[in-house]
Amino acid sequence: MKTILHQSETRGHANHGWLDSHHTFSFANYYNPERMHFGVLRVLNDDRVAPGKGFGMHPHDNMEIISIPLEGDLEHKDSMGNKAVIKEGDVQVMSAGTGVFHSEHNKNTNKEVKFLQIWIFPNAKNLTPRYDQISIRDVEKENTFYQILSPNEDDQGVWIHQNAWFHLGKFEAGKSETYQLKDASNGVYAFVLDGEVEIAGQKLNKRDGFGIWDIESFQFKALENSRILLMEIPIN
Repeated sequence: MKTILHQSETRGHANHGWLDSHHTFSFANYYNPERMHFGVLRVLNDDRVAPGKGFGMHPHDNMEIISIPLEGDLEHKDSMGNKAVIKEGDVQVMSAGTGVFHSEHNKNTNKEVKFLQIWIFPNAKNLTPRYDQISIRDVEKENTFYQILSPNEDDQGVWIHQNAWFHLGKFEAGKSETYQLKDASNGVYAFVLDGEVEIAGQKLNKRDGFGIWDIESFQFKALENSRILLMEIPIN
């Protein structure tokens, strides 16, 4: 078993006034050669956008981009003609492929929007761009991990061009579970949204990140009421 710990306070931070962003991995003006990526996980940004503000149209290519709102409403527009609002309980995926422009704005003028933006390297280049979003409220469960992303179009959650599975979990204090990797050659990057947990003996607090690999399964325990995101991805 191999692990790597990224505590919350060690993340990169940029406050632009309208945008307050924490970067688990190197991004924009935050550069750390030891924090470039974890396997195919390239970006994990924890963003807060001021009321009515947002990102103007900007380009992406050859990246799988997943957005998970934590609070508030995020409005999305792109060059494929999509216009949508995603909110807590939704998951959005955009396969940039050969290239796409998009913008993201806080839909509300009276409160922040908080969301995770995650970039995954795809398993092939120059694919046809695509967009999708779903509500995961109907699959949400208490005290167990539930799947929100996979490589399979017909599976639960959104799908991406990569051998990856994402699970969310909301656990009461004292609850535990064993996570079995879908592919033993993958690794898992855990990100604690709220609370305090223990994974394979490592204690983690709110917004800590923890990578684990060379393992087929691991034990999880909530030390207090907690929410957590598990991202199982190719490590090599």
